[in-house]
Amino acid sequence: MAVTESAPETAPAVPEAAGARATPENGGARAAHEGILRRQAARESAARTYARALPIVPVRARGLTIEGADGNRYLDCLSGAGTLALGHNHPVVLEAIRKVLDSGAPLQVLDLATPVKDAFTTELFRTLPPGLADHARVQFCGPAGTDAVEAALKLVRAATGRSGILAFAGAYHGMTAGALAASGGASDVRVARLPYPQGYRCPFGVGGEPGAELAARWTESILDDTKSGVPSPAGMILEPVQGEGGVIPARDDWMRRMREITSARSIPLIADEIQTGVGRTGAFWAVEHSGITPDVMVLSKAIGGSLPLAVVVYREGLDTWEPGAHAGTFRGNQLAMAAGAATLAYVRENGLADRAAALGTRMITQLQSLADDFGCVGDVRGRGLMIGVELVDPEKPPSSPSGPPPAAPELAAAVQRECLRRGLIVELGGRNSSVVRLLPPLTISDEQASVVLNRLADAVAEVAKAHAGTEAESPRRTATGRTQTVGHAQGAEHTQRGERSG
Repeated sequence: MAVTESAPETAPAVPEAAGARATPENGGARAAHEGILRRQAARESAARTYARALPIVPVRARGLTIEGADGNRYLDCLSGAGTLALGHNHPVVLEAIRKVLDSGAPLQVLDLATPVKDAFTTELFRTLPPGLADHARVQFCGPAGTDAVEAALKLVRAATGRSGILAFAGAYHGMTAGALAASGGASDVRVARLPYPQGYRCPFGVGGEPGAELAARWTESILDDTKSGVPSPAGMILEPVQGEGGVIPARDDWMRRMREITSARSIPLIADEIQTGVGRTGAFWAVEHSGITPDVMVLSKAIGGSLPLAVVVYREGLDTWEPGAHAGTFRGNQLAMAAGAATLAYVRENGLADRAAALGTRMITQLQSLADDFGCVGDVRGRGLMIGVELVDPEKPPSSPSGPPPAAPELAAAVQRECLRRGLIVELGGRNSSVVRLLPPLTISDEQASVVLNRLADAVAEVAKAHAGTEAESPRRTATGRTQTVGHAQGAEHTQRGERSG
């Protein structure tokens, strides 16, 4: 995950966040909070990530809201890196978990058939793109998305008899060997890296449809040129929206070109829907925006309803594995399957994908005003409730005459810290950790969305003023174009603390 290495190793006491219940009596709670953070820094590995930038100790959570051990409350727009489609502790998820616990059913069954597993698989297949659902197989993997990616890479290599993989610059597919290779890391898996089209930092300098067309032609050239050094690959893996890569949505026409290119050359197309799936982008699965049907889908995060679960869904013609060709001890998590089935059904029955599309469009439109007001905001982009704000340094020259200003990871980290001070949890991503990312639950209300936008706007304004060395303005202009006091923003959060039904 993208983090700033300059984040403090042992975090000082966090300034009281918006909505904190500060009282003379909570000194003990704050001391306990700080003690837990000190022990974590002393005991846990240097590889930890989120804890460095987010020095909080969650003890209670509901919907969008997290309460820390020190009594501070936060609006969580990280959502477990997109895992919590329904937010924290949604009633339908808790009910599904309790039902399994109260039934006396086994909690771990390897790959044996159970009623809970059957219900999950039935609901999953009900949501799949029609072209895949009618002729699909599912492989339950280990508990993490990277396990599903590893299984998918193994699957297409076994089915095609080929070894190489096509992947894209800026991709993130996990932390195991094959997944790291597809993400740009070192591995013995041979990966050919292709350009991923984007508007703001187009690798060809043109953006839009021309940039996507050039990226597609590059891919065709690599595959058809016998001297390219890239033999016919076992598969192509892509993200419909690059999440960790900086919230970069693929153009629908480019997605269709990738499907045409791979189909014409009998190359299985793997769609990584680990973060984009289950309504996140405004369609149940992000590939549905372009109307394509991949050969393989790797799924995790939200499909477990907040618990660890990962699967590979693929067309039956690829199912050439021998028994035991791929296994894993923790692939029979009954609680995760129950929570996942409940989440899939709730998103489907309540039209939360459509809700994400509409609300996400409004939020992105409102956030784009930040780019007009502050030179350090280079780009606002996203799809559905998967939103990114890229921070740049307008005082430094661009790398090319017509290109954007250079990325400013230090400003993005400062915005993240200012957000936390105001009671808002956001993530960083992008090639240079310069993109502030929002992944709110699909159940976020309009009022909560306004509070999120206003707190983010406040944080950006504070950082921009500090960067420029100017005085703070009063009253402030919000992302929604209104003037508003901090007290009003806090009040809106208080009215939503019950979170309705999640």
